[in-house]
Amino acid sequence: MKVEWVHFPLHPDTPAEGRSLADLFAARNLDRKAMHAQMKARMDAEGLPYGERTMTYNSRLAQELGKWADTQPGGEAIHDALFRAYFVAARDISQPAVLLDIVQHVGLSADSAREVLEKRTFKDAVDADWALSRQYGITGVPTFVAGRAGVVGAQAYEALEQLVREAATEDDAEE
Repeated sequence: MKVEWVHFPLHPDTPAEGRSLADLFAARNLDRKAMHAQMKARMDAEGLPYGERTMTYNSRLAQELGKWADTQPGGEAIHDALFRAYFVAARDISQPAVLLDIVQHVGLSADSAREVLEKRTFKDAVDADWALSRQYGITGVPTFVAGRAGVVGAQAYEALEQLVREAATEDDAEE
């Protein structure tokens, strides 16, 4: 199975300094502590780390870096490293210095990554991803698409397994 990361503009208007989650969700009637506890329990059940962040940051440059990393041998490791930096360590992934540190951590070329970030080499590729996500009607992350079906949000492993099974059945029927 081929996995392709398609990036989505979640809160693209987030300012350079970031935005507090309290501010982001202030207009919504949500219990942030309960939401965090629920997500933490899900992550713990799957053996995945999950921190307690209080800020959100603009992920545009991280997305461009991810697109570049996908073209590099071993580059898929960047996605897990970005997840851990953001959701576990609460790092500001809008900052080039943070991104370059992550690149070095996964063994990719910091010089090449710096050039990609400075020249915005993968800007058009991320723009195309954003357009595709709008075309699919995606409104939240994560969203998993396989074949003609999709699953939105943090779902149980079984839901993803079912999605893949259904996509494989579609592929078999088309052959």
